[in-house]
Amino acid sequence: MPASGPVELVATSLVKRYPGVVALDGVDLTVRGGEVHAVAGENGAGKSTLMGILSGSIQPDEGMLIVDGTPARFRSPRDAQALGIRMIHQELNLVPAMSVAENVTLGAEPQRGGVVDRAARHRTARAVLDRLGQRQLHVDTLVERLPLAARQMTEIAKAVASNARVLIMDEPTAILAHEEIEGLFAVIRQLRAEGVAIVYISHRLEEIDLIADRVTVLRDGRLVDSRPLGQLRRDDIVRLMVGRELSETYPAATTPPGDDVLRLEHVSAPGVHDASLTLRRGEIVGLVGLVGAGRTELARAIYGASRITSGRMLLDGQPYAPRHPREAIARGLALVPEDRKRQGLVLPASIRENVALSSLDARARANIIDAKAERREVVRWTEALAVKSPTIEKPVRQLSGGNQQKVGVARWLLAGARVFLFDEPTRGIDVGARAEIYTLMRRLAAEGAAILMISSDLPEAIGMADRLIAMRGGRIVGELSHADASAERVAALILGQPLPESAA
Repeated sequence: MPASGPVELVATSLVKRYPGVVALDGVDLTVRGGEVHAVAGENGAGKSTLMGILSGSIQPDEGMLIVDGTPARFRSPRDAQALGIRMIHQELNLVPAMSVAENVTLGAEPQRGGVVDRAARHRTARAVLDRLGQRQLHVDTLVERLPLAARQMTEIAKAVASNARVLIMDEPTAILAHEEIEGLFAVIRQLRAEGVAIVYISHRLEEIDLIADRVTVLRDGRLVDSRPLGQLRRDDIVRLMVGRELSETYPAATTPPGDDVLRLEHVSAPGVHDASLTLRRGEIVGLVGLVGAGRTELARAIYGASRITSGRMLLDGQPYAPRHPREAIARGLALVPEDRKRQGLVLPASIRENVALSSLDARARANIIDAKAERREVVRWTEALAVKSPTIEKPVRQLSGGNQQKVGVARWLLAGARVFLFDEPTRGIDVGARAEIYTLMRRLAAEGAAILMISSDLPEAIGMADRLIAMRGGRIVGELSHADASAERVAALILGQPLPESAA
């Protein structure tokens, strides 16, 4: 059983080697009860390996773990859980066909006469959810019927029910809408007040500013700094993470917009009502709005993934009405989807196979692919986009988020795309890779591409877009130039509030 009182988990001189790489190189970490300890670093910095060791799924080659002053060795997650250490992964570990109560008590079901005591299970789950302020979450609801935010709260409740004293959260807001994040933060603050230690991994530095007490920064498998949050500015964290200054986070446009490429006139489609907009060559247009505002639905209609029911679209002045994404691709459109792992990439396939996927016909002769031409073109575009991999035969699932996104873009460049629909282009990508994606998008625009960028990150949308278009309830409700855009004015548009005066 876990010891009583505030926990202290100490990792000393942790080393973990894999063939050809040192994932962790002498890392120290101290986690204390009643503290939110953020761990920051680019993809590949060693965060996942460190968390795997702390939670028992990875065994270190060197180093030691100490819990409450006593050395500990975790041969499996069960050993870590026995000492009150639990990890909540991005891919939640729940049984969809079971109820909330069944999931919360899974593996520790209350027994009576040798069978599960359903009433006691119900009471246990209800007590934990009430403790977390989740009174609206019904314990009898099947998990598969819950929205993502409620599933995550169920996962947290499951950890709390097992007397978790150290809770490791890996990118906990990646699956949440903006309005759901504060609910998560309220639960984290509640757990911290109760003495639970929270290890918080996030690429979103603004969240670290809001929730963390201490920040540890990793780079290339090494610890580069660990301090109370008050001693580190956001710029300091970025510099420590990437090892360099990122003086120009959002690169500015270098050329004026050109001719109209895509025009929508009073377009309606599933989730979209009477939308009119124009994309011009060499321009990045930002599309903002709350979850459910119709942004992704509009992109799907443009891409031919859903049919428009009224209005019309023009591409280079000619009627454009794709009945299928294949027709959109043939006309030079590309969709880089929000969920790149499920919708944008074939993860088990290689970089080469993913990049070549949308342009196979161009290299086929009598239904036989010209393998040499394919390799030559894939190497050309992956090198142009600086995809970090020793070989194009490497499975895409082994790449970082930023490099996966580049592979997705390389596919469309090889296919000859000239209109790009980016849906949340930097979600789940670290700060250094974000800067590379921003530079890539601006380069595409400078070379004549027209870009529609959907983003829930207001600073990103304001910083990158030459024009901002706001949606609410499936309708376009306003437009702002880059010069007139501010967080207050954009928020007013998407929330339906009076527009503040421009500071420009």
